[in-house]
Amino acid sequence: MRILSVFVALLLLGQSAAWAQNTDAVNALCKKISNKLASVSYQECAGLSYDQPRYFSANEQPILETHFSANPEIKDPIRILFIGGIHGDEYSSVSVTFKWLNKLKKHHSGAFDWHFLPLANPDGLLRKRSTRVNANNVDLNRNFIPAQGGLTPLDHWHIHAGKRARYYPGEKPLSEPESQVIHRLIEEYRPTVIVSVHAPHGILDFDGDQQPPERLGPLQLRHLGTYPGSLGNYSWFVKSVPVLTIELPYAGIMPSPKDISHMWVDLVRWVRYKSKPEEQVAEKN
Repeated sequence: MRILSVFVALLLLGQSAAWAQNTDAVNALCKKISNKLASVSYQECAGLSYDQPRYFSANEQPILETHFSANPEIKDPIRILFIGGIHGDEYSSVSVTFKWLNKLKKHHSGAFDWHFLPLANPDGLLRKRSTRVNANNVDLNRNFIPAQGGLTPLDHWHIHAGKRARYYPGEKPLSEPESQVIHRLIEEYRPTVIVSVHAPHGILDFDGDQQPPERLGPLQLRHLGTYPGSLGNYSWFVKSVPVLTIELPYAGIMPSPKDISHMWVDLVRWVRYKSKPEEQVAEKN
């Protein structure tokens, strides 16, 4: 019995040490993010409650995850997988995601279930000169499984993308740890809808069969189309999960606080009324 008690104590001690080490890694990453982005303070990043890191980038940076659960009495809640910073040089997509995360922290009602990856590509952001691609020089938004019947991402890159380095999809789909994270979350979390934040086209794009929002704040709906290996192509045409892509107007300039607030309000309103059939949403009423 004493041996068992000692074993349990050692196990708990090891878990505590691992948790402390992971917390240190998260805080260190938040420090790097705040040093890189003047629009994200250390407190805005480190003040959030993250899940214990379970996924890491190609350069072993933790992939931050934070979860805001729906109220337990809600049956089959709307689940939103929210992704920022899949391209490391789109600064505003990371900054605005942290603004919305902190707004949700203050005002989460439990009506929906939210799972955030505020920075899906930490290595791209944290390079001395930030890049669209990850540490392996792969465009993560071309590294997913393509819909059947079309070109492979690599063939499309050769034929239509002029083999430009910033769009390199990798030698095969899901070759990168960061895209693997998103793939696993789609499998495990089973989102109702995915929201992905980009820049700098200044529009909304949508892949799915539901009615998309006509606008979020100043952003209006305009379809860009999908590319083999993109998240929209994979999530909707392979996994049947709709994707709303928010394209902020500028990669390096933040929207105004008023626009940030209006976009969030419009997004929540759309999720409330359009991301599930009316009769399921009405359960909360």
